[in-house]
Amino acid sequence: MNSIPDVLGALLVFAGTAFAVLGTVGLLRFPDPMSRLHALTKADGTGLGLCVAGLSLIARDVSAAMLMILLWLGVMLSGATAAHLVARRLLARQESAGGN
Repeated sequence: MNSIPDVLGALLVFAGTAFAVLGTVGLLRFPDPMSRLHALTKADGTGLGLCVAGLSLIARDVSAAMLMILLWLGVMLSGATAAHLVARRLLARQESAGGN
C-alpha cells in the first residue's frame, strides 16, 4: 500500500507537469511575444516548483531535497533574467519601429 507522502508527491509531480504543459501551450497559442513570455516563465517556474516539492516528498532525503530546491532557485533566477532581457529587447525594437 502506498504511503501518504508518496501519493501526495505523485499528485504534486502530476500538477507540476500539467503547469509545464499549459505553459508550453501558452507559448504556442498566445498572439504577442510578451504574453508568450509571461505564460512560459510563470507556468514553467510554478510547474518545476511543484515537481520539486513532489519529488522531495518521494525521495525522503534531505540532501536530495535541498539539491532540488537549489536547482529550482537557479532555474527561477536564470528564467527571470532571460525573460527580462528578451522583454527589454522587444520593447526597444517596438520603440525604434515607432510603435507604442
